Amino acid sequence: MTPRERLKATLNGNKVDRPAVSFYEIGGFNINLDDPDKYNVYNSPSWKPLLELANNHTDIIRLASPVRAESHSSWSGNSKADSGNQIVEQSVWEEGDNRFTRLTYNISNKKLTSLTRRNKDIDTVWTIEHLLKNIDDVRTFLELPDEIFEEQIDVKPLFEQETELGDKGIIMVDTEDPLCAMATLFSMDDFTVFAFTEEDLCQQLLEKHARYIHKRTEQVAREFPGRLWRIYGPEFASEPFLPPHLFNEYVVRYDKPMVEMIQQYNGFVRLHSHGNIRGILDHIAGMKVDAIDPIEPPPQGDVELEYVRQKYGQQMVLFGNLEISDIENMPSDKFRQVVRRSIKAGTMGEGRGFVLMPSSSPCTREVAELTLRNYQIIIEELF
Repeated sequence: MTPRERLKATLNGNKVDRPAVSFYEIGGFNINLDDPDKYNVYNSPSWKPLLELANNHTDIIRLASPVRAESHSSWSGNSKADSGNQIVEQSVWEEGDNRFTRLTYNISNKKLTSLTRRNKDIDTVWTIEHLLKNIDDVRTFLELPDEIFEEQIDVKPLFEQETELGDKGIIMVDTEDPLCAMATLFSMDDFTVFAFTEEDLCQQLLEKHARYIHKRTEQVAREFPGRLWRIYGPEFASEPFLPPHLFNEYVVRYDKPMVEMIQQYNGFVRLHSHGNIRGILDHIAGMKVDAIDPIEPPPQGDVELEYVRQKYGQQMVLFGNLEISDIENMPSDKFRQVVRRSIKAGTMGEGRGFVLMPSSSPCTREVAELTLRNYQIIIEELF
């Protein structure tokens, strides 16, 4: 089977010649090795063998966005914010090996500000100052007109990436949910207190984000039908941050309509939630999603893959079960045993399907020899 055939068969619950394997962001991100930008960590020679391994031996699931040129690129606003309107201003500057981005929202003679930092040797963005810092900031943010969140949605690049990818894999439409859009406006400490103590205001913020996210979801599902989607953000309402009953209020209420929109046009939904999921698995299954990731084993998570396979594997394709921390740090002989256990648990008995996949990927400029070797072991155990 080609990777494309294998992945489509897996999503449909059909038999495959072997379990599919994805390196998640490696192969999932559309990366230009030759881009000389100093912030492109992937142009380091140490990345080339790992990227070639993913390209030649994995079932690629390419993350793609209808509102960003690259799914993994930093996003700090929307089309109107980026075009220089008078409500949202953006300034970008560099200091040494760091790039800073400040957003300023001008609302009713008040200013809300945020600040992020990106280092040239690490492919991630740190938020130094979050936009919403107290209840007054929340009420001010709610005064923003909905028009400020309007987006330029274009599915043409999704078709183009799919054609370019060919039989090597499939496209996965990548989207945040309303909870993710809301929670990332706060520090994690402030968000959890806010979500516990201000349910009404929290729902108002969720509704505000749901309006444009739901609109985007329906349009893309209709214009790019029958594809796999990843919805990320539910983990903000998982334990130990919030109790399961709030997961129903903050996730199910807003994500279930997204699931239904996508499935109405024959698409597949993969719900992404790191960490502890045992207490929310029934809620996730109740949304009738097609798949879940990354199903992290203890101690990073709180549930074993075997349990999820037995209880939910008939309904959902199970993605993941390998920890990036193990790939980067575990001796290779021990890691091989981890891979074997994951494959056994993910394919035991009857189930819709299993895709072996790490929980994340390296984000530093240099890829260590141990890391590369452990990725090679993943492939060796499936071929």
